[in-house]
This record gives sequence, structure tokens and C-alpha cells, in this order.
Amino acid sequence: MAKILIVDDDILITGLMQSLVSIGGHEAIIVNNSTEAVEVANAEKPDLITLDLMMPHLSGYDICALLRADSQFDQTPIIIISAKEDTQSKDKAFTLGATEYITKPFDIDYFLKTIKRLTS
Repeated sequence: MAKILIVDDDILITGLMQSLVSIGGHEAIIVNNSTEAVEVANAEKPDLITLDLMMPHLSGYDICALLRADSQFDQTPIIIISAKEDTQSKDKAFTLGATEYITKPFDIDYFLKTIKRLTS
């Protein structure tokens, strides 16, 4: 069972993702306030992190960069899950260290398979 940190300011999305992660046999840790994401990551030591890009205060880009700058998270898989579909957004996410990029609305099977692949 992997511990998965889900960071998104949309409570409905995090609720759905929490249910899906639980169905996949994993533990979900939810953060709806982006300013708490790094602190929670430090406390919980997740095996995988999902980040929304467009959040108030710290963006998913900001959090990804902060996590990658910390040696304890330099190998932790980070999945960006965003409504932004453009190439520039994806390129920036990968440049900052994202492992995978999934666009919203996402395919549930693909989401679960991606988590399984990255936590196996």
C-alpha cells in the first residue's frame, strides 16, 4: 500500500481522487490549501504526490519545484493533474521535475494505472 499525497484546492476533485486511490488499495492524504503541501509532505513522507497547477497562493509549479529541491523528494513520483492542456504548461511541469502529466477531466482507468505503475 502506497501513501499518496493529493494536493488540489477543489474539494470535489480531492474527494473523487481519494476514493479512487482507496479503491486502488492505497492511503490518500488530502491537502486543499497549497501553502500546506510541502509541510504535509515533510510530515507524511508520501510515496507519490499529485499536484493541481492552478491553485491560489502556491501553484503546482511552485510546489513541484520546492519538492524537487529537497533531497528527500528528488525521486518521489509527482503527477501533475491539471485542466491545462497546452504544450507550454506540460513542458514547464516536466522541466520542474514532474514525472507524469494528466489532464482534467481524466480517465479513471489511466489515473489508476499510472499510480500503480509509479508505485510498483
